Order: sequence, then structure tokens, then C-alpha cells
Amino acid sequence: MKRWLIVLFALLPPCAWAHAADNHAQWNAEIAAFERADRAQPPPAGAVLFIGSSSIRFWKTLATDFPEVHTINRGFGGSEIADSTFFADRIVAPYHPRAIVMYAGDNDVEAGNSPGQVRDDFAAFVRKARAVDPGVPIAFIAIKPSMARKALLPQIREANALVRAYAATQQQVAYLDVFTPMLGKDGQPQAKWFIKDGLHMNRTGYELWAGIVRPWVDAHGR
Repeated sequence: MKRWLIVLFALLPPCAWAHAADNHAQWNAEIAAFERADRAQPPPAGAVLFIGSSSIRFWKTLATDFPEVHTINRGFGGSEIADSTFFADRIVAPYHPRAIVMYAGDNDVEAGNSPGQVRDDFAAFVRKARAVDPGVPIAFIAIKPSMARKALLPQIREANALVRAYAATQQQVAYLDVFTPMLGKDGQPQAKWFIKDGLHMNRTGYELWAGIVRPWVDAHGR
């Protein structure tokens, strides 16, 4: 279970830093690919940064779903919230985004991280991003209720509730509830939003998300 708060790394001894770096090393190739893409075609200034795990990575229609703003997609599949925080100096800070939208936490819960840790890791990401751009608006897309992780629904509900409560105490931090409308009348996940693996979304799922996220992006990303 990952318990590293990135904002405290400077206070840790070198051996602790090295161990933390090892925990995130699996993503080095993907982060380097983002950096190469940035050098080849610098991303637009003042864009809305979408960051997080595979639900961001596979959101291929950001440009058409949010036509009023420039967007940057920095999703890397399988990642947890702490991974985005660890690499923030490389895939958040250089862009100075006008606003940030995060989807992560899904893999955190699957890995056994507690709902409280999900909340704390998101808070650490907010602090890290705002160490570079104070006050940048940040939205957390609620952890989705997927078919594949139906057994984790109680933990997902609790994690979402804790993130929502945290966001309510912060300036310009929002919780975007995609969880509730993705449930059926029986309060259970619905297959209609997902591809065959029951975890990743189809176009219908992304259309639902876009409708919920768009008002926030339009308000904070222009």
C-alpha cells in the first residue's frame, strides 16, 4: 500500500526517496513519452489538464467533448493518485494549466488502499499542483461504479464521500459526481456504460461524463 505524501519527500532520507522512486518506476517510460511529445509539439498554454488513470487515457474525444477550451490528456493506465503526484513536476507543472481534472482512485481501491488514503492522496495532489500554480482550480471525477469492481462498491462509496467532504472545505476544488448517475435503479453498476471488460467505458459512458464535467470545465477553463 502506497503511503508516500509527495510534499514530504524533501524531508525524507535519501534511502526513503529511492524507495519511493522505485514504487513509481513502472511509469517512467510513459512519462518520458509524454515529455517527448511535448518537445515535438508543445501543448497550448492555458489548457485544461486531464490527468489520472486509464479512464482519462482512453478519453480520446476530449477535443470534441470540450470544444470551448484547449485540453491536454495525461492519463496513464493502471496508475494511482500518488503516481500523478509523484510525476507532477514533469506532467503538471510544465503546462501551468488553467484548470485540472483528475480521475483516479479506481486502482487505489483495487490495490487495497483505504478510502481515507484515497482522500489523503488526492489532498496531496492538490497541494503539489498548487505549490507551482497557487489556486489552480482542480476537479475530482468521482470513482465510477464499474461492473468489474462491483465487490468494491462499499469502499468506492466511502472514498467518494470522503473526497467530496474534503473538496467542500477547499477553495476551487470540486467533486464531480459521475458515480450516482451511473448506478441503476437498484443502486448497482450498469453494464451499458462499459465495454466487454466491465471496467473501461464505452462511448455512452464518456458522453455521460462529458455532460457532467463540461459545466465545470466551461466555468474554469476559459
